[in-house]
Amino acid sequence: MNRPLRHIAIFCGLLVMALLLRANWLQYVKSESLATHEKNRRVKIAQFATPRGDIVVGSDAITGSKAVEGTDFKYKRTFKQGPMYAPVTGYASQAQGMSLLEKTYDSILSGQDDRFAFRHAKDIITGEQRRGGDVITTIDPKAQKAGYKGLTDLGARGAVVALEPETGKVLALVSTPSYDPSVFAGNSFKEGDKFQALVDDKSKPLANRPLRETYPPGSTFKILTAAAALENGVVTDVDAASDAVSPYPLPLSTNKIGSEAGDAVCSKASMKTAMQYSCNNVFLDAASKVGAEKMRETAEKFGFNADVYSEEFGDMLATKSLYPSELDKPGTALTGMGQGSLTSTPMQMAMVTAALANDGKLMQPYIVDELRGPDLSVLEKNEPKLKSQAVSEETAKKVQEMMEFTAKEGSAQRALIDGVTVGGKTGTAQRGVNVNDKVPYGWFVSYGKSGGKSVAVAVFIDPTAMDISRSDISGGRLGAPIAKSVMKAVLGK
Repeated sequence: MNRPLRHIAIFCGLLVMALLLRANWLQYVKSESLATHEKNRRVKIAQFATPRGDIVVGSDAITGSKAVEGTDFKYKRTFKQGPMYAPVTGYASQAQGMSLLEKTYDSILSGQDDRFAFRHAKDIITGEQRRGGDVITTIDPKAQKAGYKGLTDLGARGAVVALEPETGKVLALVSTPSYDPSVFAGNSFKEGDKFQALVDDKSKPLANRPLRETYPPGSTFKILTAAAALENGVVTDVDAASDAVSPYPLPLSTNKIGSEAGDAVCSKASMKTAMQYSCNNVFLDAASKVGAEKMRETAEKFGFNADVYSEEFGDMLATKSLYPSELDKPGTALTGMGQGSLTSTPMQMAMVTAALANDGKLMQPYIVDELRGPDLSVLEKNEPKLKSQAVSEETAKKVQEMMEFTAKEGSAQRALIDGVTVGGKTGTAQRGVNVNDKVPYGWFVSYGKSGGKSVAVAVFIDPTAMDISRSDISGGRLGAPIAKSVMKAVLGK
């Protein structure tokens, strides 16, 4: 064999070897990832080949499956009260994919989980149709309805989160405006257009405001500032006068910050009075004295700077809320009143409120109570888990005292319920560079205790596109009644 032919033979041999190596790599190394890749059409066909299991709220399924013809996908997902529960279920679309619980627990819902292998073998023999398992949520249907109705009646963009302080169970998870996952559950052009319309909608109906959107928490953060000041010995007596004048001179700045309650009320007020009237100066001063490092450490004990996970099931509940590191003195002071570069999800502020109501113990939030097989057998069950001792019991009880005083005598009175111990705190958060540029975001956090039961609630209202005044937001006129209705629903009042 002459040299050119020998070179060609060697080259062809190398190509065949590379082809064999690539084929073996794909077949044995990459087979699993390719088989389960979301863009593999066979994966989607399998997901919708049989009726999906259900997502359950209370004792009722809020999802279903509908047989379809003329397509590879044999069943289409249906949703009951879709807009109200969309922040919980997410969507399961033949064309658009999946999100939230539908995505996290797809293997259970579609019946493809490895734990169903024996049942699948049995179904082949008996000829029975395969069916997925069920996801049982912690959501309280009455609380969910109360929160959703409250926001939709206002016509507001916003969010409501309700937690059971002692366990971490998510009792309500509301986002408005919302969407109906049923309208784009299939793969028709018409359904594709409806999904694109939701994507293009300026009101962002697809946004999950309680879990995935962050905002400055405004004055609701003052409950955490109070906890940090008490925990670190900056404040020892909540009834003692402070030395914080109003308007308050921001450190290293010529700016002075006042309070809507007025200088006469707020100047050198005690922390309890400052909570009652939401005096900025006392909390700016407290955060400045606690210092950036201790403020951040306290915030992190309440869950800031970390994604919120349900560790047992491995699903992410909420994106991280941010208490920045390396803040200067003015920036640290501003966080004391929930402004500056501080951001929070509504879930995070519900966690702060729940921890304080639970004597300083922050429980790991979770939204899935258990997973069940097609035969109703329990595959996994979530149990309450302590996330951290955010502050001491003594500190928490002092903050409770101030929040309950604020509900009785201060800005949170609209949340009061007969026969229920209620603590609350209103909040506004500046939007825009200048304070008066736009109507601020509205916040309200509260807890209610009665008959051995308790609930913590965070309400967030985005006034964009609403015809509303600044006073209606800052006075708790919008958020407090919603929180009250949610607490009443949970506590049976």
